[in-house]
Amino acid sequence: MTDLTDRQKALLKAIVEEYIEGAEPVGSEIIERKYDLGVSPATIRIEMVKLTEAGFLRQPHTSAGRIPTSMGFRLYVAELMKEKTLPITAEVSIKEKLWQERYKRERLLKEAVSTLAQKCDMLGLAIDDESQLYWAGAANILDWPEFYDIDVTRFVLGLFDENPRLQEIIGRATGSDPIHILFGEDMEFENLKPTGFVFTRYSGLADKSGVLGVVGPARMNFALVLPYVKYIRDLVTEVMLRS
Repeated sequence: MTDLTDRQKALLKAIVEEYIEGAEPVGSEIIERKYDLGVSPATIRIEMVKLTEAGFLRQPHTSAGRIPTSMGFRLYVAELMKEKTLPITAEVSIKEKLWQERYKRERLLKEAVSTLAQKCDMLGLAIDDESQLYWAGAANILDWPEFYDIDVTRFVLGLFDENPRLQEIIGRATGSDPIHILFGEDMEFENLKPTGFVFTRYSGLADKSGVLGVVGPARMNFALVLPYVKYIRDLVTEVMLRS
């Protein structure tokens, strides 16, 4: 829990969702125009300053707008966000695809990362218990403004040629949470700052466990990404335990 007021939480939620949608710093005038918070523009500006001072927002360059920090995103995911419900048609089609590959673990994981990449419009990945890396959807990240910077894209794609570094990054997530979210902003790699990682652990027979998830911009649509990651994790676990 945090010490933020309900009004500050409502404002932070609005800013995060506006930033996820638009990829641009969010100004008070946009919030006042699009969100009914019941307060004046002056009050919105004052509260934005407070949220910035508390570490939930930051002001890039000289822009009057704000963007969420990793701390702001984490609060949004933990307390303010409502996860979307996956369409039944999507669940059925995904389950059919993965179940068809139940006898070949390699093909199962390839299908899982391909589906993650397609549904989340990001780069899907999996690492099995033998440190074998599977990935798909590299072209997807090129559509996100955060990856227009060639240095950012080169660094991220280079992780898949340097499995130990990728493993080291994923290993930074500790604790018992079923879903782990990492933000490049919290790492020492300059070219990872605009990025985010979401991953989870799947299980199988005889300790045949591993990690799967997605890589994309820090402002990914968590309300949609998290349900897909969880659903595909559960399916992979179910298939591997039965086959």
